[in-house]
Amino acid sequence: MKEQKKTNTTELVMTAVCTAIMAVLAQLSLPLPTGVPISLQTFAMALCGYLLGWKLGFVSCLLYILLGAVGVPVFTGLRGGLSHLVGVTAGFIWGFLPMVLFCGLGARKGKGIRTSVTAILLGAAGLACCHAIGVVWYMIVSGNRFIPSLLSVSVPFLPKDILSVAGGYMIACGIKRGLKTAGIPIFM
Repeated sequence: MKEQKKTNTTELVMTAVCTAIMAVLAQLSLPLPTGVPISLQTFAMALCGYLLGWKLGFVSCLLYILLGAVGVPVFTGLRGGLSHLVGVTAGFIWGFLPMVLFCGLGARKGKGIRTSVTAILLGAAGLACCHAIGVVWYMIVSGNRFIPSLLSVSVPFLPKDILSVAGGYMIACGIKRGLKTAGIPIFM
């Protein structure tokens, strides 16, 4: 029973820490004329998904979105409020949920190149979902057609976002090794 309580506390703390990581890394951004900034949000989502697994990663991402919805300035540019969940970047914000799910699915325990490739491919699938939702939402809100929307808010970001997924996986693996060495249970 005591071990179960320790694990639940660890899960709660790690979920809260990852939500905070999402909020902090969102602030490291560069605004662009399209209204969709370059930020480290994608990296934060991948890192937290790989670190927490799909269930807790989803909860952490949902908490991040809910904090922003009630006005806590967690979105890029220290912004918050419901308007950001319907504006031009809203599709990407909502797209973080399937991205975290896919990264979390890739977080299962295992070693070797096959596990790493599978994890990164699952993360890339989540990234594709995020971009698809983001582009379609941007297209609807901005009134642009699909191809111009794709070329302005997705294609330029893909190299950075693919590196973010791979980097998130590698850093999550390092953090997990450190937690294991410190005797902190890995809960996935």
